[in-house]
Amino acid sequence: MNKSSENSGKKENLSKKEVEKRKLQKQKEKQEKKEERQANSKKGKSLEDMMAYIDEDGNITSTPPDPSRKKEVNLEDIQIGVARQAEGEPVSLIRTGTVTFFNESKGYGFIKDQRTQESIFVHINGLLDRVRENSKVTFEVEMGHKGPNAVRVKLVK
Repeated sequence: MNKSSENSGKKENLSKKEVEKRKLQKQKEKQEKKEERQANSKKGKSLEDMMAYIDEDGNITSTPPDPSRKKEVNLEDIQIGVARQAEGEPVSLIRTGTVTFFNESKGYGFIKDQRTQESIFVHINGLLDRVRENSKVTFEVEMGHKGPNAVRVKLVK
């Protein structure tokens, strides 16, 4: 055997020893982590240690509630679902406003609602009369894909 083949054989042996050493180190670390998990395990704790309570403000706490502060609740008072709307005066569907912008070539514009000061989109297909900027109009609102749209827009005479 020549010298070069002997050296390459020793290098292989060293790397095999290194691999074996690393493998043993990983096993040792894994065993230590396992022992640590078992030491910190919550198994074997009493039921009282695992209990959680909710205080009068709805916060989770480890202390049981004070029985003297207990409140009685009637089942009828518990509301499940959405509350019904109170019957009030019906909201007028027809609104009034001013055209703040309208581009006839593109076929759209915006109307400022007189009551809410909300800017509402209007398309040329929603017009009943021809409008210009600063025209006073009446209109109705319908929800479109991107928000409220003014429809059935008429000039105020």
